[in-house]
Amino acid sequence: MPQARIGLALAGGGPLGAIYEVGALCALEEAIEGLDLSACEGYIGVSAGGFIAASLVNGMTPRQLCAAFIENSAAPPDHFDPAALLEPAWAEFGQRLGQLPGQLTEAALDLLGGRSLLGTLERLGRLLPNGLLSSERFGAALQRVFAEPGRSNDFRQLRRPLILVATDLDTGEAIPFGAPGWDHVPISRAVQASAALPGLYPPIEIDGRCFVDGALKKTLHASVLLDQGLDLLLCINPLVPYASDRRSEGADAKGLRRLTRSHDRRSRHQADTPHIHRLVDGGLPLVLSQTFRSLIHSRLELGMKGYETAYPDTDIVLIEPDPRDGELFLANTFSYRQRRHLAEHAYQATRAQLRSRAALLTPQLARAGLRLRRDVLANPEARLLPEPQERRLDTALRELRGALSVLEARYGLQARG
Repeated sequence: MPQARIGLALAGGGPLGAIYEVGALCALEEAIEGLDLSACEGYIGVSAGGFIAASLVNGMTPRQLCAAFIENSAAPPDHFDPAALLEPAWAEFGQRLGQLPGQLTEAALDLLGGRSLLGTLERLGRLLPNGLLSSERFGAALQRVFAEPGRSNDFRQLRRPLILVATDLDTGEAIPFGAPGWDHVPISRAVQASAALPGLYPPIEIDGRCFVDGALKKTLHASVLLDQGLDLLLCINPLVPYASDRRSEGADAKGLRRLTRSHDRRSRHQADTPHIHRLVDGGLPLVLSQTFRSLIHSRLELGMKGYETAYPDTDIVLIEPDPRDGELFLANTFSYRQRRHLAEHAYQATRAQLRSRAALLTPQLARAGLRLRRDVLANPEARLLPEPQERRLDTALRELRGALSVLEARYGLQARG
């Protein structure tokens, strides 16, 4: 029997998306026998998903990504410093400051010439930077990682096809870096372009064209892989709109949440998930987050329906968070402790999802020569990361207090007897 052709499509979502995907990928590879996420038939990544896809195709396992990106325990050059994502765009700021005298002079002349105040302010808007943060340090770190023996920063030298999608800012065209005609671009530079979220990171210039986040056009761009005639396509989408009304949830979602909570109680991993009843009470950040998530997810839903119709011979499995998961919606992804917590959360939530979908997934995976390891999923002690030292101490103290209570009760009963 010929080996099944399995593809991997990873959507974007900023640092939070990368954290979720690392946790989910670790859970998938452990729970699916025969799945090697570093040896898929092809990869496609958008935005943060491009960073993960480029690392996987270069031979890094999900667990190695966890060590590098979540735990910061990997040795250089794989060690990842989160500060690389928070480097201010000094060059952009300097360029705008250099334009300040000329723009102010022209604005003053416009006002004296009778131009409206609104028009003058519009001109001064040119002084605003195209992005607040720079991805150049991040790109340099990727160059070092991909320069290691057995890896490559050149699409043409990879063992498997890799496509990283960015959007041409001037035309709105989706550009597939790694495809013929675009495979000369260094992988690290393509990752920067695909992840250049407008407003946060300036556009990345390549061959005289400016590129921004690939998610502006589509969420997954999975058809690029599906056209290769895959048997199974695994898709991971980290961002879903938050569903705040519990009354509208279906039985499947309720069951998934019960499974997740049950497992979390057994593993002593997860406290009660925060719930937000009115997003508007969270102010503009929550409103904008919900708007962005809703826009990209609506496109994803349309795309998935189209894929199912156009590629009936390919099993498509989509993994994404529960819409009622307030833990991910409210996450602070730049905190080291939070990154560990969120990756563990994604790992446990994905395991719970695999358990709840086992009946549907089993035949889909079997057609690709894979097997869902229910024994692994049933293990209540499975963790992505070791418990922090203070958490282990708290657990030991709770167990000691419990044992002392039992002894006290037993000896007390004997004394009264």
